[in-house]
Amino acid sequence: MTRIHGNSRGKSQSMKPSTMKSDWVKLTPEQIGKLVVEMNKEGLNASQIGIKLRDEHAISSIKSVTGKNMKQFIQNHLKSNKGDRKNVRSLELLEAKVHRLSKYYKKKNVIPKNWKYKAVIAQLS
Repeated sequence: MTRIHGNSRGKSQSMKPSTMKSDWVKLTPEQIGKLVVEMNKEGLNASQIGIKLRDEHAISSIKSVTGKNMKQFIQNHLKSNKGDRKNVRSLELLEAKVHRLSKYYKKKNVIPKNWKYKAVIAQLS
């Protein structure tokens, strides 16, 4: 996660490699999705879930294995489980980050001024 008031990704400015091969992962994308939802129900945030998946299940990147990010798993889970308030809150926090970034990028003229975040369109990409 990047710093809110800076241009770097922490002190080392490290970035993930562009492509990550995950041939050693034995879990299917569906099993990984269930693990993400279960850990989120336990109250773990996204970085804690990533660390736990990396250390316990040898999954270096969820997106490289499943093609989806954590937010998409949470959205799919909420469609079938509308009463899951913990995940609703975590989705709201993720969307707040998107809105903060979009406000900044609109101000810097990186994205069009009339750009608007839509969960349905984000889920398709």
